Amino acid sequence: MKKIFNNIEAMQSHMHPLEINGLKGRMLRIPASKKSKVNREILMLYGHHASLERVYGIAEDMSQYGNVTIPDYPGFGGMDSFYDIGMKPTIDNFADYLATFVKMRYRGKKVTIIGMSLGFVFATRMLQRYPELVKKVDLTISIVGFTRHDDFTLSKGRQRAYKALARIFRYRLPAAFFYNVLLHPTVLRSFYGKTHNAKNKFKHLSDEERKQMMEFEVVLWRENDVRTYMETSLIMLTLDNCQKQVKLPVHHASVESDQYFDNAIVEQHMRVIFTDFTNHVAVLPNHAPTIVASKEESAPFVPKSLRKVLNEKHKEEK
Repeated sequence: MKKIFNNIEAMQSHMHPLEINGLKGRMLRIPASKKSKVNREILMLYGHHASLERVYGIAEDMSQYGNVTIPDYPGFGGMDSFYDIGMKPTIDNFADYLATFVKMRYRGKKVTIIGMSLGFVFATRMLQRYPELVKKVDLTISIVGFTRHDDFTLSKGRQRAYKALARIFRYRLPAAFFYNVLLHPTVLRSFYGKTHNAKNKFKHLSDEERKQMMEFEVVLWRENDVRTYMETSLIMLTLDNCQKQVKLPVHHASVESDQYFDNAIVEQHMRVIFTDFTNHVAVLPNHAPTIVASKEESAPFVPKSLRKVLNEKHKEEK
């Protein structure tokens, strides 16, 4: 597990500054490996409670199919939040932010979008709000993504509790208390591992792996903006992206033992939005690992059938 931290140091050579509409953050850019046969332009979008460091391993793995770019979102990974420029972290504002990024980075190019969990939610809304970008997309991929709040298998009681907490801590003073007290490193190390979500994340790990994963969780909780985290939690729990169609097919990587989503309902909703749906089953113990520490560890995360699709040639935009 020491490799996790070595990778974080190694990824610095692929890190670049990012500034959009006055918001400053980071962008990970990994050039296509020498083994790449298709040389795609791949835009990867990470999920909730995430950062560039968390998904570096899978990004490195995806570079065998082309150039991989991952931007931070406002309020994630230490990037300035929407609040810093007098805006709120709504789903439409995230979609507009991504649309600006796509227009800026992929002028005259086709792009493959890989959206992970919440990242797929943002990508879907972007394509719904900016249908002119659809023609730029050669492949749309969901990695344990979703489209509606009722895709979740969480009990109604748990959902009500999460919503209530998010509505309280999305405000400035409660968020400050949450960050300075509840997210204090000592408190996190003592209590986070006992929470429902952490038990699912850590249950397959050895004691040494659990300790190192806990240290990474401390960093992750401390660097992401609390108010943005709470608002995006509400986005997920009240989401309905099924109001407008996207004229693209979608390839979806699901996990049979996903602790968050009902895969049958996820498929039904995606078929409402997209012109076609293809499911690829990933062999994972749960929704997603805390960290994809190396490209070797990402192998089961992207099913072989989906890798075959990524290896197919595509036409460049004229």
